[in-house]
Formats: sequence, structure tokens, C-alpha cells
Amino acid sequence: MITLGIDVSKQTLAVAAWQQERAVAWPPVTNTPDGWVQLAAQVPAQETVRLVLEPSGGYELPLALWAHQRGWQVVRPNPRAVRDWARSQGHRAKTDRQDALVLARFGTQVNVPLWQPLAQEVSELDQLLRWRADIQTHLQQARTRQQQILAHPQQHPAVIKGSEQRITALAEEQAACEQAIRDHLAQHPAMQQQATVLRSVPGIGAKNVLPVLVLLSRWDTLTGGQGTSTGLVALVGWDPTPQESGTSVWHHPHISRQGDREIRRLLYMGALGALRCVSGVVRQGYERLVGRGKAKRLALVASARKILTWAWAVFHSGLPFDPVKAGLVI
Repeated sequence: MITLGIDVSKQTLAVAAWQQERAVAWPPVTNTPDGWVQLAAQVPAQETVRLVLEPSGGYELPLALWAHQRGWQVVRPNPRAVRDWARSQGHRAKTDRQDALVLARFGTQVNVPLWQPLAQEVSELDQLLRWRADIQTHLQQARTRQQQILAHPQQHPAVIKGSEQRITALAEEQAACEQAIRDHLAQHPAMQQQATVLRSVPGIGAKNVLPVLVLLSRWDTLTGGQGTSTGLVALVGWDPTPQESGTSVWHHPHISRQGDREIRRLLYMGALGALRCVSGVVRQGYERLVGRGKAKRLALVASARKILTWAWAVFHSGLPFDPVKAGLVI
């Protein structure tokens, strides 16, 4: 097996290979299909290839998909894990060439799960949701800016008109995006059914069901269907990180916050909404934690984490949420 470490930029690929127990720099190639073919031509015939790509804002995805289709093993490690490992090995310099050398060595010495691409329909839904989130951010900014403009006592009419036109355009784009999401789900009934089943979980509603569906699909793909709820919690960044040594406690435990912040926000708000149901299982669990002396905010985080584990169980089984099977008392 030959392990290739590649530092990816928009236009070029810095390449290194692990050969004869050491990392060797290869000539850089362009980040284009022609460059990928040139890279493959340097690989010895019949050699199994492991490609180690550090995520780089999406610029690495076309190469990752191309390599996966060729039968190469693809690894996309967490950038922070790579940096921490590099420092532990005494690597301080940071250039494209050095990063490629580090990735090649990292890929041979650290056990990282192989990357698997999402199913096309899930990947397309993910991009639609990112588009929607981007529109919502810009729309909120435009409305805030409009309020500032209207509050100005000496504002030019052209500025007011431009602000209104921008908000109108963004609102129309938002409507088009929502329609595209509905059309996409209609074209994929299995995915629509998964979303419907997930809606049976307390705390999962219209605003967070699709992002949660993409998250669970990604975790299922990453783990080959063998993932655990504990691993999923860590992926999202809700795993506790106590820091103690002997009898010393450096500070109170907190969550790692290593995962997607937006997913944590959506599930947190879902838990907050579920608390409104006085007889609901989320409210019952929350009150038990508070009754034991747990701070309300921590109890709410724990409730959101529990919603995530329920969602994973429902996604994995394909059956609606059943509080009795979940071991909950109604």
C-alpha cells in the first residue's frame, strides 16, 4: 500500500508519499481532472492507494469523489487532530509541502476511519439546506440594515429603494429554495419517510428534522451502519470533557463543542420547545435532572443530547419513537 498525503488548495495539490518508512515530497499537480490523472500516473501499477486529504473548505471533495470511484481508500481526518498530532511529533513549520508530508505520515501511523461519500440524494439535500441557511443569514442582515437606514433622518431615497429591492430578492430566493427542498423530498419518498418517522421523536420538528436527517445519514455512512449513539454524541460535540488529576479538579466538566455548532443549536432549541409539553418525556427527564441539583442549562443540554440519541435509534430502526421501548415512564 502507498499512502499519499495531499494538502489541497483551490488551484494546486501539494503531494507527499510514505515510501521506505519515510515521507517523500512529490511534484505538485493542479487541482483539476488533468492534475488528478497526472497524480495517478505517478502511482506504481497494482499498488493499493490510501489518500489522506485534510478538509479544505470543500476544495478537496471533487478529488475525494474521483479517488473513491477509482477504488482508492480516502481519509479525511479532522484538521485539529492532524495539527495536535503534528505538534506531538515535533512539527512546527507550516507550508503546503510540510503539510503534505505530515498528512502522509499521519495516514500511516494514526487509525482514522475511511471516508465514504454520502448518497447523492442526501448530499443534494445537504447543499439545499446550506443554501437555505445562507439565505436566512443574509436576509436577517438585510432587514437589520434596513432598520438602520430607515432610522437615519437624512437618508437618500435611492438607498431605501436599494435596501427594499435586496430584501425582496432574498425573499424570492428563499421561497425558491424552500420549493426546491419540497420538490427534492417528493422525488425521494424513502427520504421523506425517514423525515416523517424522525418527526415522531420529541423535540424533532419542522425546523430541525432535515438537518438532523442529514447528520444521521452522514454518521450512518461514516460508520458503515455500525455507529453508536455515544460516537454520534461525540461527533456533534456533546461529549463531556472532565479535567481532573488526583484530588485536583481544574474546572467543572463541560462539553467538547467539537462538532457542528448549528446542529447543537437546533437540537437545543428543539429541547426547549419540547419542555412546553408538561406531560412529555423531555419535560419529565429535565425535571428529574433539575430535582437532583443539576443546573437548568446543563439539564437542557442533557435533554437535547437525549433527543439526539432517540433520533439515532429511530433512524436506525425505521420505526416511530416509542417511549416504552426507550425505557421511559409515561
